[in-house]
Amino acid sequence: MGKLEINCAMQIHKPIHEVFEAIILPEKMSNYFISQSTGIMEEGKNLIWKFPEFDFECPVKIQKIEKDKYISFYWENSAVNLLVEITLSEKENNSTLVSISEKNMENNEAGLKWLSGNSFGWSNFLACLKAYLEYNINLRKGAFDFMKK
Repeated sequence: MGKLEINCAMQIHKPIHEVFEAIILPEKMSNYFISQSTGIMEEGKNLIWKFPEFDFECPVKIQKIEKDKYISFYWENSAVNLLVEITLSEKENNSTLVSISEKNMENNEAGLKWLSGNSFGWSNFLACLKAYLEYNINLRKGAFDFMKK
């Protein structure tokens, strides 16, 4: 049946270094994605992310960082370690294409649930990153209050 993989991308009208920093620095990422991190995303580091809407800690193991080009990390879903890769590419007008892949899950019920949820999640991440960088708006603020227990 094959493995499942998520792929999505969005162009952001900001310089590549500004986009890179918004992803690796917790004080910037907390304006559109997480509420807290135990540190900056650096190669080989183990971090804990907290999200404003959810009452759990998310362990993240940073794999590889290439300044202004590439970020990869592992996190877990349903006891499976998943690789997230974020690639940054310079585009015209000083803008940046952000491409994200997350892999792999089995093509079964748990995998399909992950595919649906995290496809939405990464699309939301990109939209929130764009709104924050281009317009200084936190789209995530209050958006998931209905999910709090």
